[in-house]
Amino acid sequence: MVTRHMARRMALASTALGMLMGAGMATAQVSDPRAGESEFRSIYRELVETNTTLSAGNCTLASERMAARLRAAGFPESALHIVVEPNHPREGNLVAELTGSNPSLRPMLLLAHIDVVEANRADWERDPFVLTEENGMFYARGAADDKAQAAIWVDMLARFRREGYVPARTIRMALTCGEETSGAFNGAEYLVNQRRELIDAEFALNEGANGLLDAEGRHVMLNIQAGEKFPQNYRLEVTNPGGHSSRPVKDNAITRLSQALIRVGAHDFAYETTDATRGYFAAMANLTPAPIGPAMARFAANPADTAAADMIAAANPSWNGVMRTTCVATMIEGGHATNALPQRVRANVNCRIFPGTTVEQIRQALIAVVNDPQVTVTTLETRSPTSPPPPLTEAIMGPARRAAETVFPGVPLVPLMAAGGTDGAFLNPAGIPTYGFSGIFGSADGNGAHGLNERIGVRALMDGRAMLTILVRDMSSH
Repeated sequence: MVTRHMARRMALASTALGMLMGAGMATAQVSDPRAGESEFRSIYRELVETNTTLSAGNCTLASERMAARLRAAGFPESALHIVVEPNHPREGNLVAELTGSNPSLRPMLLLAHIDVVEANRADWERDPFVLTEENGMFYARGAADDKAQAAIWVDMLARFRREGYVPARTIRMALTCGEETSGAFNGAEYLVNQRRELIDAEFALNEGANGLLDAEGRHVMLNIQAGEKFPQNYRLEVTNPGGHSSRPVKDNAITRLSQALIRVGAHDFAYETTDATRGYFAAMANLTPAPIGPAMARFAANPADTAAADMIAAANPSWNGVMRTTCVATMIEGGHATNALPQRVRANVNCRIFPGTTVEQIRQALIAVVNDPQVTVTTLETRSPTSPPPPLTEAIMGPARRAAETVFPGVPLVPLMAAGGTDGAFLNPAGIPTYGFSGIFGSADGNGAHGLNERIGVRALMDGRAMLTILVRDMSSH
């Protein structure tokens, strides 16, 4: 049923799209961004139903199937690259290219990962590897994260090729494996370090920011992500000669490490900001009731206002997470017998480091916080180099605003720095500014991504597809 509100939004969107087309936004070849939904659904289903978990899946197969879709649309073999590291035969990646007409313009990159988090059929209400449509929702592992955007990219390039659209700027696409599992082979990292020529770009569009729906399903805001916190694990460890539990001593390794973890848990790192976080809180000030909304406005205008910052941080752990580096104990192990004093105790402390701070600086900060020479602090495996966030320039924000306003008129576009991590962690340090922007709206719980019964709204997915089509046509036209 189309309500009066929905009809008004559809009319506004149609008018805005007509104005953009009349202005020659992306040459005279602009077509209906919502056309070809049946073909998109077919691509989306095939990708979602190709198991790409690390344990039992096959990213190489998924890459080959998506390459076949592009081949059928007319892409030559020279424009399609299945990139497989020999020691990881099931963790292949796909790179495709739609060549532009203006070689003086550097390419743009469409990035998405096609691996997914593990899913146990016994725990799910539906088969996680069968795309199920119920009550206006798609359910499946990867339905949202990140096969929705990956399928949009494949469908978009196939449509562009079939329509004969020739962008001014070359469009490259990379579907990569390994994003979801820390320590696994990572396709984005491999492409940056070993096949940079295939993905080199002036900028990249990626996952990392969606839109927010309220409890009644209304659009609250649409995020665009610039930069992300850096995840890093540290090991805190105490060793001790141990002994018999019948002869306890005060210098107990478990007790000493426990005291260190209490100090880490009580420590708050200093508040920091980026252009994105200041823009985020400035926009959120208009969407958040008092007293937090006015505090956000004060903090956005003056990041040194610690009273306002304290109020925001205490109100929501997600807000606290984008205002400072955070460190939290996540695992602990120690002791070797129930009747023996512990000889070795370890804890993992997971930090999310604010952009601009190094891994070593945080290690030194943890040493100072612990303030105990018998507690060693060791940096564990580092995922990627750290880097400052990419700038939200008008070259990025202009097309983003136009595309968002076309499909979601009146919905505020809000900058965001992600507290979580994406494959942008590999591209940004390599000099490819990477921005998260999907146009897909969901609920505040993240639509079950990484959890049970992952889902995405059917209409939300189709709206995001339309917005991204308009955006990429705009960005590739100049």
